[in-house]
Order: sequence, then C-alpha cells, then structure tokens
Amino acid sequence: MSRSYDAAGVSLAKAEAVVERLRAAVESTGAKHFGAFAGLYELDDRRLLAASTDSIGTKPIVARERGALDNCGADMAAHCINDVLTVGAEPLFLLDYVAAARIDLDEVAALIEGAAEVCRAAGCALIGGETAEMPDVYREGKLDFAATCVGLVERDRLIDGSRVEAGDVVLGFPSAGVHANGFTLVRRVLEDEPYDGPDLLAPTHLYLEHVRALRARSDVHALAHVTGGGIPGNLGRVVPNGLQARIDWDAWERPPVFRWLARHVEEQELRRVFNLGIGYVAVVPDPGDGLVIGRIERA
Repeated sequence: MSRSYDAAGVSLAKAEAVVERLRAAVESTGAKHFGAFAGLYELDDRRLLAASTDSIGTKPIVARERGALDNCGADMAAHCINDVLTVGAEPLFLLDYVAAARIDLDEVAALIEGAAEVCRAAGCALIGGETAEMPDVYREGKLDFAATCVGLVERDRLIDGSRVEAGDVVLGFPSAGVHANGFTLVRRVLEDEPYDGPDLLAPTHLYLEHVRALRARSDVHALAHVTGGGIPGNLGRVVPNGLQARIDWDAWERPPVFRWLARHVEEQELRRVFNLGIGYVAVVPDPGDGLVIGRIERA
C-alpha cells in the first residue's frame, strides 16, 4: 500500500491556504516578506532584521524512544538559522519554547544542549525561552519544541529572489537525511517496515558556512531551505512569477533513508514532502564548482 502525507494526517495545501488567508491581516501591520522563509523588519535606512519561527513537528516522537532528543534540539536551531540565511542575514540570537503535558528535565536539557551546540557553531546567542507544562493541551508522553531566530542583513546584501532570471542555475547542498520534515509520514512507514539507519534522525545540516563561501565567490540571486514541500515547493517560494525551476532528479545520489521510503511512498509524493538528499538550494548565474541540480526557465 502506498503511503501519503494527506492520508497520514498532514495537508500541505491547507498550510498554504492558511498563509494566504492571513496575508492581508499580517501585511496590514507593516510586515515585509510575509510567507517567505524569514520576515523582514526595517531597523533603519541601512539595515534590516530578519526573523523566522518554526516547530520541530513530530520528529521527537521517533527520536524520544531512540534516545536522540539532542538531535531534535540541533534540528530546531539549524532550521531557524537556515531560514534566516535565505535573505542574506547573519544570525544574531535564538529563543526556544518547550511544552509538554509534564516536563522531564533530562529531556528538556537534551533539547537545549542540542540547540546550544548549533548556536555555538553559528555564533548565535541562545538568549532564553519558555518551558510550559500543559496537561490539558498535550498528550501524556509527548512534547513540542519550537524556536525563533533573529538575524541582521545590510540592505545592499539582501537576497530576495528578485534578480532570478531565465538561464540561472540551481545549485544543491546535500542533506544529512530526512532532517526535520515529513515525520508524520515517516512514522506511518515505520509501521510497515522498520528502519534504523543514521540518516533517519540525523540533525539538520547548518548551512551557514556553505552560504558564506558561496557568496564570497558568486553573485547569489536566491536561496531556499528545503523543508516541508520538498525542492519544488520551497524553491518556488523564491522564484519570481513567469519563471520556473526545472530540476534534474538524477543529478545526485539519494541517502539510503529515501530508498527505504521509496518502497512505500510514490515518487511524486516523495518529491512533494521530503528533501530527498538536497537540504538547501541556491540560484546563481554561474555554477562555478557547485552541484548543479537544475536550471531556471520561463514558465
């Protein structure tokens, strides 16, 4: 039986509809870049703050029973920092939020220690957060972990996708595996066939140094973090109307975890939900020595 994200209980279409439903209300407050990986706030005529908030989703359900909650902490920090990087910002600080029916101090410590390790690597201060016990909201034995990252970008260093044009190439940066998206579907597949490869729960790659190195040698037109929605869904968020990305799906080798998933999930669904081995993408005019996984064409 082929598994799907919708059947597992998660609708990507509904998530997109929520963004559009809220757009008018949010933009009426003066918000900039709503719906992108990171929102922007004009600090002054020269600088902008960039901010992103996200949750770890259901990965802790799998990670908790395998003693890998520290990976989820690392996921959360890397996920939010990676989002802020897409607009060209440097991360400044992170705030976290842990909630459960009942707080287990060892589990909270594992999450925060995992996040702190990534923050140290990124030079991003973990300045505080909130821990909440809510037995009437969360199921017993379950927890939620979320974070917000704030970064800073000079106006003349801003990356917003507006300069993407036909003929640009799409570069891909490898993922460590599933990262932190699609675990509701992963858990359904685990019911059909076990899998314990390290790429199942490997923490999300931090792409800070990749982005810095790329910007030092190339004129970057757009950056996208490959999370829920896969490569097409996330790259589509930074490619202007009238253009489209044509992906060469054979340009890289997929990690083993995706070959396992492919035994239970159809190819189009895999592309729609998972990163499939590419965790971050850049749109540039010249490939240099990067891994080319596609090109920008007129729609």
